[in-house]
Amino acid sequence: MSYSMKAVKGYVNSKPGIQVGTKWEGKITKKTDGSFEFDEDGINFLKQLGVEWVMVNDPPASTAAEFRRLREQIEEQGFKIFRLANNTLHNMQEITLNLEGRDRKIDEYLQYISNLGEAGIHYATYAHMGNGIWRDDIRRPVRGGATAGGLDLKIPNKGHWGGKLYEWPLSHGRRYSEEELWENYEYFIKKVKPVAEAADVYIGVHPDDPPAVEMAGIPRKIFGTFEGYKRALEIADSDHIGACLCVGCWLEGGAELCGTPEAFIRYFAAKGLLFKLHVRNVTAPMTSAGGFNETFPSAGYYNLLNVIKTLDEVGFDGAIMNDHLIDMVGGHYVCEAAFTSYLQGAVDAVQNS
Repeated sequence: MSYSMKAVKGYVNSKPGIQVGTKWEGKITKKTDGSFEFDEDGINFLKQLGVEWVMVNDPPASTAAEFRRLREQIEEQGFKIFRLANNTLHNMQEITLNLEGRDRKIDEYLQYISNLGEAGIHYATYAHMGNGIWRDDIRRPVRGGATAGGLDLKIPNKGHWGGKLYEWPLSHGRRYSEEELWENYEYFIKKVKPVAEAADVYIGVHPDDPPAVEMAGIPRKIFGTFEGYKRALEIADSDHIGACLCVGCWLEGGAELCGTPEAFIRYFAAKGLLFKLHVRNVTAPMTSAGGFNETFPSAGYYNLLNVIKTLDEVGFDGAIMNDHLIDMVGGHYVCEAAFTSYLQGAVDAVQNS
């Protein structure tokens, strides 16, 4: 049996309902003949997890032909690409802040979206943060001595993305206004809309991390509040530009975001604009004493089953995945397996109850 996906049209699921995906594991190498070679342990790990949809991060490919060949080879291994990331075109300060090189960066992004569509890959995640993801300078212990990233605004912390570090007091030399960022977003998204629609690529915009607050002179309310998202997607005015809800970011913001993850899901799913979710937990909202730490799915302040139940309620059939793994005994594979298995179990419990 096969089921045409409603969340991202053009994709097909092998079973109905919520799809638990994960990141592609192991190294991808481009061979001299243009084909790709995969790390065998990484493939076997994914097969053992039993996932269908994978997120491929910065592979050695850049053209539509290379993307297509990679997709076809991954499908031969029994998997399907949900997202193929180019992280140099994901969180672009030139675009968010209207810095030198903005139009060149937009052109690169539009070519990337066109290449995805030509290769038969129908989804891309985008983040509109001007100075990256912010975390404390140290990783703090959570359950059982595992360590994880977190943010306490009262202790040293930095933003990071793509090898760049952003620091206080002003990451880009001055304070930017909300109005500037809205103008920059509208300039960008109006150029993206016709290309995404023509390529048949659905773009899910990821929340700011952290959301709602100003970090080193850069406001974070366009994709850091419920009302900001509503306004931004109304400006886009396209069924191909919607949301990638990061539940962890939403939980970081807490009451500052003026809407629960469940309210977000119901609102944007009803409009056909919810494409993908990152599902992780944190110890507390960032406004709490000591800020927040990322943690195990079952150890945070929120019951993630509420999210899964709401997804089932609205008939969501796109991909969900873990996000921001922590440092566990046994390393990366152990954490990936634990977090993915949690989501698989939660989905099975809700959908088969």
